[in-house]
Amino acid sequence: MSVSYESDGKPGFSPKTCQLAPFTEEASDVFVERPDHDFHYKTLSWQFVSLLMIAEIVSNGMLSLPSSLAVVGIVPAVILIIFLGIFGLFTAKLLIDFKLNHPSVHNMGDAGFILGGPLAREVLSLGTIIFAICGTGSELLSGQQALSTLSNNGLCAMYILLIFSVATLIVALPRTLYRLSWLGLFSVCLITVAGIVGMIGAGLNPTPSRSLHATITTSFSQGFLAITNPVFSYAGHFMFFILISEMQHPEDAMKAAWCLQGFATVFYTLFAIVLYVYIGDTVASPAFLSLPPKWAKASFGIALANFLIAGGLYSHTAAKLLFVRFFRHSRHMYTHTVLGWSVWFTFCLASVAIAFVLAIAVPIFSYLIAIAAAVFASWYTYGLAGFFWLHDTYYLKGGYSALRARPTMLILAVLTILAGGFICVCGTYVAIKLIHDAYTSNLVGKPFTC
Repeated sequence: MSVSYESDGKPGFSPKTCQLAPFTEEASDVFVERPDHDFHYKTLSWQFVSLLMIAEIVSNGMLSLPSSLAVVGIVPAVILIIFLGIFGLFTAKLLIDFKLNHPSVHNMGDAGFILGGPLAREVLSLGTIIFAICGTGSELLSGQQALSTLSNNGLCAMYILLIFSVATLIVALPRTLYRLSWLGLFSVCLITVAGIVGMIGAGLNPTPSRSLHATITTSFSQGFLAITNPVFSYAGHFMFFILISEMQHPEDAMKAAWCLQGFATVFYTLFAIVLYVYIGDTVASPAFLSLPPKWAKASFGIALANFLIAGGLYSHTAAKLLFVRFFRHSRHMYTHTVLGWSVWFTFCLASVAIAFVLAIAVPIFSYLIAIAAAVFASWYTYGLAGFFWLHDTYYLKGGYSALRARPTMLILAVLTILAGGFICVCGTYVAIKLIHDAYTSNLVGKPFTC
């Protein structure tokens, strides 16, 4: 592949050749900081990184957790939510260690290049973009659902979705994550308050004669569907490399991971238990729909901005991956240029537009989100972390002897990989089965309808 160079002699993007800058393993960081730059990327503190992590992860996914308790029972579901929170902290540690060992890694695609060369880079980069766009679409649908609830379904869902998409695009447009960091604080406050309001609403309006179960015997597909809800509620690790790349002190990233997983685990557990205990096994997904109308409107209304900001973060992630891929180390990365802003806006617009079109044109889009989560999030959140540890232990610490000297971590790394594969295969099977059942039961709607 031919490479173009900017005036500083570093690989970049040339509008004449339209060649991508090749990724090479090097000791240099992703971003260079100079006083004359218009854009300064390495500006995030670990506190703001934790807020952005929480804003992106603790969002609409938590609204499906009470229904998991209704499917398998309160005991196994709560154990699973807590276990996956701890497991997510473990895999976050492995991802962060890998990033610190390889400062030039900006995203999962770069990490894939180190693990498996150019092909792995393209696969993991494409997976990140697909998952981010699906995440954007999921937040758009949640925003549409919230606005429909607030308007008593008085507005056409397509128009609501379009309005929410435009707002999401505006949120995604800032070039640096620092510009979104205060929105992260706002988003975390809102989703916390929305969850508390939802719990209060459920507590003040319990379902009469509700049925509660400690454990429930169910089919494999229904049981695993209940498992996938908490699995994918923690699915935000694919964004970690991008966030850490914009930290002032990347070595503090684990503090942010502790805050994220600690908050998410406690809040998820509390929210799921309270909603299930007061509503029972008829609790809906999203859970706010099981509340009385005024409480549902209050909860959705407060959470609305969280859906918006999370959607913007997903779109920003997809755009940032592509932008860095094109302009790494070039002047368009750091200065105001017509080409730089044009390409950045195009990437953000494309991310939101594709999500919008999929949401209104594909009746089974919610099922496709489940497939994307099963295929990609299972590896980004869990499985790949095991490969990262195996790679760095082998290549940086002494080969096979280093692996044999760490039997406990070796076993945990292998089990992490197997867990990712298990979630991927079974999650995909369950999602495909749901699509089949939906078509069989005539539950699939029509595209471009209100």
